[in-house]
Amino acid sequence: MFNALANFKANMLFTHRGISGPAALQLSNYWNLGEYIGINLLPDIDLESYLIEEKNTYGNISLKKCLAKHFSKAFCYELEQMFWPDLGDKPMAGFSDHTLKEIAQSLSAWRLKPSGTEGYRKAEVTLGGVDTNEISSKTMECKHYRGLYFIGEVLDVTGHLGGFNFQWAWASANAASEAA
Repeated sequence: MFNALANFKANMLFTHRGISGPAALQLSNYWNLGEYIGINLLPDIDLESYLIEEKNTYGNISLKKCLAKHFSKAFCYELEQMFWPDLGDKPMAGFSDHTLKEIAQSLSAWRLKPSGTEGYRKAEVTLGGVDTNEISSKTMECKHYRGLYFIGEVLDVTGHLGGFNFQWAWASANAASEAA
């Protein structure tokens, strides 16, 4: 299964434990265990055209060296092991356009299936909480228990990264303080 509804263009970090960074953290709001995620490693480049152009211009360099213009050498080596392991030392001129197209597709639509998350101990993004239908949107007071207020991340309100959750926490706290 693949959730194509969430699409984020942001930085991503490959760690010794998996992926992290703004794109991965934002995606975690939508990802469910057992689902695949898709990664476009170079979203601002038409990779197929780029690789064919590089082949025609710099035919004697390896594909790994070509991609090292965009990635670290270590990451290029890992990509090579995954996507073209038997062609590592072959010069770009030796690749057919069809093969470069397939490699470009692999790098533009890389599918990963995460095995899980780091859990709440490392969480920066959480989902769930008190149902917002159970509180007053003006006062943050519980509709069923007078004098009980809920604010911030305890409510089922999730904002995108970039301060939206902080803003929600402050705004809901302000509404509750004015009403109490």
